[in-house]
Amino acid sequence: MELKPVQRVEGLSKQEFIERFVRTKTPVILKDFVGGPALDTWSYPYFKEVAGDLIVPVHGSENAHPDMVHSAPMTKMKFGEYLDLIQREPTESRLFLFNLLLEKPEIRKQLVFNKVADNILTWLPLMFFGGGGSSTRNHFDIDMSHVFLTQFDGEKKVTLFPNSCSPLLYKLPYNFHGIGDLKNRDFEKFPALQYASGWEGTIRRGETLFMPAGYWHYIQYLTGGYSVSVRALSSARDRVVGFSNLVITRNFDNAMRKLLKDRWYKYKLNEAYQRAEKAMHRLGPKQDRSFNR
Repeated sequence: MELKPVQRVEGLSKQEFIERFVRTKTPVILKDFVGGPALDTWSYPYFKEVAGDLIVPVHGSENAHPDMVHSAPMTKMKFGEYLDLIQREPTESRLFLFNLLLEKPEIRKQLVFNKVADNILTWLPLMFFGGGGSSTRNHFDIDMSHVFLTQFDGEKKVTLFPNSCSPLLYKLPYNFHGIGDLKNRDFEKFPALQYASGWEGTIRRGETLFMPAGYWHYIQYLTGGYSVSVRALSSARDRVVGFSNLVITRNFDNAMRKLLKDRWYKYKLNEAYQRAEKAMHRLGPKQDRSFNR
């Protein structure tokens, strides 16, 4: 596996950012994408004061449900209690279907974005919380939008791959995640992972990772923390693919899962391994391969 460090930049004009990173579909860490009162105001005590009594669904390890888009919540608790948990100790507990910024619109107004690209949907921010040691399954976003992920507390390590690496990451057919183990990088069980080529970087408070449309991303919480993502519309082709993913592919997969149950997952698992083998064969001996970046 070949991973390049994600470049850090700041002070780019809109034209420079589009030319260097959007059009080339290259991930980058922006040091000046977010500003406003949020950087000074947001904290665990502040969130507990304004929303601590809200009941939130808490999710655990995604690896426990390899065929599902996401696992069902393992429990519910008060938001303030959850914040105490991720500050107190490492935990795989995460919040990703609870969006504080929709629950409390006044908090959203504290965000100011540097619009370095076209069609950034700053009116639709999503918020994510996680404990140290937790991670998200390796996946790419179903809608095929560009993503700007800003860290506000703690640190996240993100591993990224272009969509062309999908077979090497053991992508399940009709799904948008892979079964290749990126946490332990088990090359004996998943030998095709050795052929994948991508990027890796750590984002810290106030830094924003730009993830181009269709990019695979595996996110590890190095510490407990929280982040905000906003999306930007990508090319017309990506939008057509994203619409098809949302309307056709996802519903077909759900229907087949209900109809065939375990047989459907076994079929997809077998296909993922076969496609990985074919991808390795096309690339040839590992030492002789080359990658399009």
